[in-house]
Amino acid sequence: MKYEINGKTIVIADKEIEKSMKLLDLTKEQAIELYLEDNGYLENEEQTALDEKASKVKVSIGARSSAPTKEKRPRTTKVSEEKQTLFAEILSNLQYDYNENVTVLKENKLIEVKMGGKTFKIDIVESRPPKK
Repeated sequence: MKYEINGKTIVIADKEIEKSMKLLDLTKEQAIELYLEDNGYLENEEQTALDEKASKVKVSIGARSSAPTKEKRPRTTKVSEEKQTLFAEILSNLQYDYNENVTVLKENKLIEVKMGGKTFKIDIVESRPPKK
């Protein structure tokens, strides 16, 4: 069916109007008005006001809620006895050979050895067993 709105002729399918009338329990005039508003032929003052309010709100990318964050606890690493034994053995052998030029930078992990004008670091890393 053809309708004249604001000097424009608009064709609306009767099925579309009947569908709105049945689903939303509207009169024929209300269904036509709803179709025109939804498709931008008529301005809905309430919708225009809401659009203006929404356009003023700026949302930054990655915005997060203001929920409190959890406290981070310091990591504690468990050192196996095998690693402690190996570290102690390597350290004692290096101290025997290089005396005061051996420094422990991280307990059970990192040893620094100075030889002449060069510095070497020995890092002891225990590998995890492979996943099955």
